[in-house]
Amino acid sequence: MTRNLEGGCSCGAVRYRLKTAPMFVHCCHCMQCQRATGSAFVLNALVETDHVDVLQGDIEVTRGPSESGRPHDIHRCATCHTALWSDYGRRKVMIFLRVGTLDDPAALPPDVHIFTRSKARWFDLPADAKAFDIYYDMKALWPPESLARRRALLGDV
Repeated sequence: MTRNLEGGCSCGAVRYRLKTAPMFVHCCHCMQCQRATGSAFVLNALVETDHVDVLQGDIEVTRGPSESGRPHDIHRCATCHTALWSDYGRRKVMIFLRVGTLDDPAALPPDVHIFTRSKARWFDLPADAKAFDIYYDMKALWPPESLARRRALLGDV
């Protein structure tokens, strides 16, 4: 990522800036993401919470279910309720930013497709896509610098 990316909600009340490239981008095809978004999948950019600046507007947090069973806090525009990012596990230091809320969502293509076991049958993955029925081995796919960033945040990998 060569520039800061900006995004916001549907009504324009919330604007935010992503100050760094994400650690990794998931395209999740799980049934929970399909239900939560009303779409066939969701694109989530995993990034440190402090690398996202809210430029304007109010955010509210709602709790939702997750396929993993971990707590799922969804950060939404307080006005239009667009889901902007999620915190799985209430870690508070890492979020899953909804790529579709960026002004230029094409700037962050997926690094991996997960939970493809429940992928919409009519959607064909690109031939070169890294795709997994459920999940994958982070150590095998994430770039070393992204693994180091995650380790600095969570002490694991």
